[in-house]
Amino acid sequence: MMKIWSMKTKEAAAEKKKPKTSAAQIRVQKDLAELEIPSTIKMEFPDPADILNFKIIITPDEGFYKNGTFTFTFTINNGYPHEPPKVHCTQKIYHPNIDLEGNICLNILREDWKPVLSLHSVLVGLQYLFLEPNADDPLNKEAAEDLKRNRQKFATNVITSMAGHAVNGVQYDKVLV
Repeated sequence: MMKIWSMKTKEAAAEKKKPKTSAAQIRVQKDLAELEIPSTIKMEFPDPADILNFKIIITPDEGFYKNGTFTFTFTINNGYPHEPPKVHCTQKIYHPNIDLEGNICLNILREDWKPVLSLHSVLVGLQYLFLEPNADDPLNKEAAEDLKRNRQKFATNVITSMAGHAVNGVQYDKVLV
């Protein structure tokens, strides 16, 4: 009888050590299963066992940022889907809606986030920022002013910065494919 009790105690202890699946993990699994990713977006999971932290790589095929490769990290906390994922651009790029530290101005990542939104919504939003930068809601005010005042100068600055050169004294990362 003592042996059976000892085995049950060990099984219970082993069960406690197993990581529990959080509501956020379940929702992310659902979002990923339903995700239809266009050829311009690739996902990478540095740790396949950790679906709450991953990277996406966007390679726009049109617009100002065509032929650039832009990497974003996603960090999803246990408050998801009630809280948006934390998304960060890993490169220093010249963009009205992405500052030099990689912070992103996308309304669904802030005040317009709702639990009904999914990872797909965020991916579409990020991709859209490269197709249609928004000069009316900037994080990089200098880039936004260039876009508003002189689209040709903005386009030239985007190409120069994507090649890894400096624009207005700021050195940018090379992101051209």
